[in-house]
Amino acid sequence: MTLLFLLEKEFKQMFRLIILPIIFVLLPVFMLNMIPRIATQEVKNVNFVVVDNDHSSLSRRLIEKLSASAYFHLLDVSPTYQAAEYYIKSGDADIIVEISPDFEKNLYREGRADVQVSANAINGSKSGLGSAYITQIITAYANELNEENGTAAANSKLSTLNSQLSPRFLYNLNLDYKVYMIPAVIAMILTLLMGFLPALNIVLEKERGTIEQINVTPIGRLEFILAKLIPYWVVGIAVLLFSILCGGMFHGVWPVGSVWSILTITTVFLFVASSMGLIVSNFSDTIQQAALVMFCFLIIFILLSGLLTPVSSMPTWARAITEFNPMRFFIEPMRIIYIKGATLRDLAPYFLRLSIMAVVLGTLAIWSYKKNS
Repeated sequence: MTLLFLLEKEFKQMFRLIILPIIFVLLPVFMLNMIPRIATQEVKNVNFVVVDNDHSSLSRRLIEKLSASAYFHLLDVSPTYQAAEYYIKSGDADIIVEISPDFEKNLYREGRADVQVSANAINGSKSGLGSAYITQIITAYANELNEENGTAAANSKLSTLNSQLSPRFLYNLNLDYKVYMIPAVIAMILTLLMGFLPALNIVLEKERGTIEQINVTPIGRLEFILAKLIPYWVVGIAVLLFSILCGGMFHGVWPVGSVWSILTITTVFLFVASSMGLIVSNFSDTIQQAALVMFCFLIIFILLSGLLTPVSSMPTWARAITEFNPMRFFIEPMRIIYIKGATLRDLAPYFLRLSIMAVVLGTLAIWSYKKNS
């Protein structure tokens, strides 16, 4: 019965702060609308400059092929390589494509011609992928010329094999990066809300002095902690459902798997995130201190969660740290539910990890609460 009164107090206190209901609505709307559009590993709008030393019909045709791609933007056709380097040094261009003299003549006489691709490697990812894209376009252009001139069979060692590659993409047929990002963004929203808000809860009680009134009552540690956690679990589930709706409405991305699977894994994760927030709150004396500690933890969790970079690409020591990151073991099941339609049986390893973390952190949250604090 005491727990019911405490829950009533927590819900009234939560919704008395008008900013909180606004955050619960605006944060999912903003993050799910913006982040999947911005945070993408696709390389687009690569600026390039061409140095055409041949000025032939075939070289002009190659320039048109490059500039027609949606991934590239032609800045200029420079008369010399030194003039093109100015764009690289100023940061305006990413790649220089230099077409050799006698480009057309060498193609017709020898069946080959030189094209030099120079990339600005300050951004290694952009230069590497941009160079690869340009190489593919040039290779396709060369094959097109070979077919037109009937020289494909003579110049290709693989032509006698009559081989053909037919790529097949599973789960994400359109290679849309938003499908991969939306479940991870939902996980980040829940981490931000269910981590920060409980962390500030008890500290706010301390600063207002109301914690002293609770300490002199016969309320036990377990009742007190549950009264602090349950409201955020309810809000977390509501935010989750609202975020799923936003992801579907903004981007047309709906979970392939069962929503009940998402609710089940989310319930365990909410316990982990809110328990961690309460632990920080129990050991903090001011809101600023609690917010700073939680901010440091959240930055580490996000960077080591696989949200932006695959865990498999991290160094060995970083992968070892991710084994203790609850956010990683929430993002991964969210993605496989959303994209692959995983069932609860498939999620068993993630349930086990999160359940162990929930027991450890929940116990620590109860133990760290001192009634004489």
